[in-house]
Amino acid sequence: MTDFDPGEDRKRADEARLAQQAGRWRSRSRRVHLYRRLLPILIVVLAGGALTWTVFRTVMSGVEREASQSKEIRLDNPMFHGQDAAGRSFIIGAQGAVRDPATGRFRLNGPVLRLNLGGTKVTEMTADAGIYNEQARSVTIGPNVRISDGGSGFTLTTPEAVVDTASGVVTGDKGVQGRGPLGTISATSYAIYEQGQRVVFRGSGDNKVQGTINPASGE
Repeated sequence: MTDFDPGEDRKRADEARLAQQAGRWRSRSRRVHLYRRLLPILIVVLAGGALTWTVFRTVMSGVEREASQSKEIRLDNPMFHGQDAAGRSFIIGAQGAVRDPATGRFRLNGPVLRLNLGGTKVTEMTADAGIYNEQARSVTIGPNVRISDGGSGFTLTTPEAVVDTASGVVTGDKGVQGRGPLGTISATSYAIYEQGQRVVFRGSGDNKVQGTINPASGE
């Protein structure tokens, strides 16, 4: 009959626990070594992917921009002719123009507008740049707008002018300076009716002028 030895059982149990813990430690150690090898590779892959995406988007943006620009219609010394509702003719010229395919509007470089009052009476407008919206029948020009009336000799300078080609009315609300046979005038806003036959000025602040000038009649 074999004697039961509790100490021996505890020893075997301790050895089993140690062996189990050692196995877990070795397993964790292998995972740590694996992660140490994979982590730099993963970082390189992610960085390369981000760089590739950035380059791809840059290239695609350039392609899209070039495709959009290739659809633009560029004109040298264009000339647009038309009539307002009263049958009075107008001409819109420019040193150059670019038609935006998305909106159909023309970007004008060095625009020149001529509004014909009949005979030799022509109101001429020049500026550095402008936008011609043929569909909306409007032209916005500026900066450095100069408006001259061939019949009266009256000249206006203003930062911006908006021409309604349907009615022939010219307006602006960014200030205006006027000079002519009747003297000089400074106002906040202006409106030119009947293609130069009547000019209405309004002012505020230091420019408190308000009145109407009929250049054609000299009043």
